[in-house]
Amino acid sequence: MRSSLAPGVWFLRTFSRDSWFRGFILVLTFFIYTCYHMSRKPISVVKSRLHQNCSELIKPINDSHSLNDTTWCNWAPFDKNNYKELLGAVDNAFLVAYAIGMFISGIFGERLPLRYYLSAGMLLSGLFTSLFGLGYFWNIHVLWYFVLIQICNGLVQTTGWPSVVTCVGNWFGKGKRGLIMGIWNSHTSVGNILGSLIAGVWVNEHWGLSFVVPGIITAAMGILTFLFLIEYPEDVDCAAPQHHTSNGLEENPDSPEDLGNGPCTNKESSLESAARCSKEPRAQPAAISFLGALRIPGVVEFSLCLLFAKLVSYTFLYWLPLYIFNVAHFSAKQAGDLSTLFDVGGIMGGIMAGLISDHTNGRATTCCVMLILAAPMMFLYNNIGQNGITNSIVMLIICGALVNGPYALITTAVSADLGTHESLKGNAKALSTVTAIIDGTGSIGAALGPLLAGLISPTGWNNVFYMLISADVLACLLLCRLVYKEILAWKSSLSRDRGYKEI
Repeated sequence: MRSSLAPGVWFLRTFSRDSWFRGFILVLTFFIYTCYHMSRKPISVVKSRLHQNCSELIKPINDSHSLNDTTWCNWAPFDKNNYKELLGAVDNAFLVAYAIGMFISGIFGERLPLRYYLSAGMLLSGLFTSLFGLGYFWNIHVLWYFVLIQICNGLVQTTGWPSVVTCVGNWFGKGKRGLIMGIWNSHTSVGNILGSLIAGVWVNEHWGLSFVVPGIITAAMGILTFLFLIEYPEDVDCAAPQHHTSNGLEENPDSPEDLGNGPCTNKESSLESAARCSKEPRAQPAAISFLGALRIPGVVEFSLCLLFAKLVSYTFLYWLPLYIFNVAHFSAKQAGDLSTLFDVGGIMGGIMAGLISDHTNGRATTCCVMLILAAPMMFLYNNIGQNGITNSIVMLIICGALVNGPYALITTAVSADLGTHESLKGNAKALSTVTAIIDGTGSIGAALGPLLAGLISPTGWNNVFYMLISADVLACLLLCRLVYKEILAWKSSLSRDRGYKEI
């Protein structure tokens, strides 16, 4: 019985149990979104297999193509000179559907059980990813099939991000959210790395398996999500997390003081009172409207910044293996493996951005500095990054850290901060909608980047990098107002500290 335990022992047991569940949710959601990104990555690796230089390959003896056919090794309809535009169209089908669906997904995410929503999304995502690869075994050569599959996959994949961020936000308070989510957000890069490595195993033989295997893994993870995901701490009698209030102090939305104003008495200890009251039915806050979420300070600026930051990141995601294949003349598998270093840098950048922003309490400033540094590094990578394998490795890791750091910070810690903003007065129901708005706007950039790369790359890869650098600069400029506000807050804090010292 709880009453027979000393308060300190009961607290330690409760703390240990709460920590265990929080760690479990963090690991589970990490693997969930790893699978989402793993299923997106194979297309970038397989691109170089769909269209390659057939003169450098030995033609099979039993091949039915004529001797003068110079495209015998390519996969129709990507065997013509306009293959880059067609591949860009396939990418864009997924990304445009994803961007449109994301704005709707957040609304559904607030109103449907996350466990059912995520499970269904993962099962369908696994199905459509596998169907893309089955086009190889079914010998399908019509563009509309691949475009339609990508549209469907883009729509169902919108179930992932708002749901996992909302779930993590339900379990973790403001505290060290930047560092925790910086480490947790490495699932994006880990998924990209796994997707590249898995796709690389079959890309030169049966490229359809590069999609079928990630699809099966994603669907299996959807079943585990249905069985084990816990949406709220209260569902397993764990303590609710703490969120910030307008006076800058940490406050638990279910704190004993608030509960004491209800039917609970103050004769019991605060912990027992909170535990007892948390089980009583409470009025649930209404879900926030789309326009209401836009009025939260910082949502518009960070959303537009993410549009350009994600434009850069997703251009690398979808076109980097082909760029390495064309410029450095590696094989399709080698190019795919080398491109994973960009995501290794992304893991480091996400953790570094979270740690710095927690220490300085300056999310916008951290993003802005990294974006400023990313622009010259992308220029250097394009000019000297292919001069030797060492240069390529170092530059890819640095560019990955600086490009993906701000993107990771905005989509995780910033989204969670704004979704539990003080102006909401404790209504955390906005978290899913805010996350969907920010990531949905960013997904518009994610759709534009690969599309523009497909249109610009025939004129030369230099022009693609100039486009990326311009987008990076625009992302930085959009944060200027928020950076200025953070600098003023730092100056005010320093002035108060000096005042205390003088006293």
